[in-house]
Amino acid sequence: MSWLGGWVKRGIWLEVAPGREVTGSAQKEEAADRWLLEVFGLPEKLWRRLRHEKQIRLAGDRLRLALFPTREFGIEPRWHELTILYEDEFCLVVHKPAGMPVHPDSSDSGGPITLNHAVAAYYEMNSIETAVRHVHRLDNDTTGAVLYAKNEFALLKLDEQMRTKQIGRRYAALVAGRVSSGLRTIDLPIGKDRHDKQRRRVSPSGQSAVTHVELGAYLGTASLVYLTLETGRTHQIRVHLSHEGHPLLGDTLYGGSRSDFGRQALHGQSLTFRHPLTDEIVEVFDPWPEDFQVLYDRLDNKYI
Repeated sequence: MSWLGGWVKRGIWLEVAPGREVTGSAQKEEAADRWLLEVFGLPEKLWRRLRHEKQIRLAGDRLRLALFPTREFGIEPRWHELTILYEDEFCLVVHKPAGMPVHPDSSDSGGPITLNHAVAAYYEMNSIETAVRHVHRLDNDTTGAVLYAKNEFALLKLDEQMRTKQIGRRYAALVAGRVSSGLRTIDLPIGKDRHDKQRRRVSPSGQSAVTHVELGAYLGTASLVYLTLETGRTHQIRVHLSHEGHPLLGDTLYGGSRSDFGRQALHGQSLTFRHPLTDEIVEVFDPWPEDFQVLYDRLDNKYI
């Protein structure tokens, strides 16, 4: 993308240099629209709004788009320490600790602090005037990297990547039993459990769910496995591994023992996506949290 060296953020505006394809055209506005949709990759929904609101402007050899308007956070800022794993003008990736939901269940007031509350507080402290927009979620007790879009353009581009399965999520899990090296893919539909509204289960009438499994190490009567998802069903990893006879250590909802670990031993350790502006691959790694590392070391040392 030859124009990438010529972009800059100025307040609410993104300035780009589209080149002679636009500036040399007799019909500059039509050429600009065609370039934005076909070369720049501006989502049509956003292009229509920006055109309607007169927020696309040509100034000499520069094309200006109002991609960074001031927006309300959409959630109350409530401070909690955050570990920032990656940040630029378009994206934010943060570590989600165990026991913290990504977003409130319903009412924003009076409930526990969520990751969205903490991100709003981070935005407030750093004068980032934009809505809090998470791109994906993790279970309350699962740790790992969570991706946020810092403007509507980024959200539309990243949501499309989620829809087309272009965002890679790799998890580490400590599970009961010795997982066979031959277990590579679990392709089983997941539906609601009629007897327990909190649980999900493998069900022929459920939604398609595919989990890829890679054996990391045997730890006596437990195993370290790495998992990547093609789909993002609720509790997908937990349901699939439990169904295969290898519940996550500590996952009492799906057959694990609380005595093994104080929560399910699952960590989202890496996130890979295409940058919404540059289309370059961004890979973010989130180191194992201390409790996960301690459990691994205890299991590893126990069977030396």
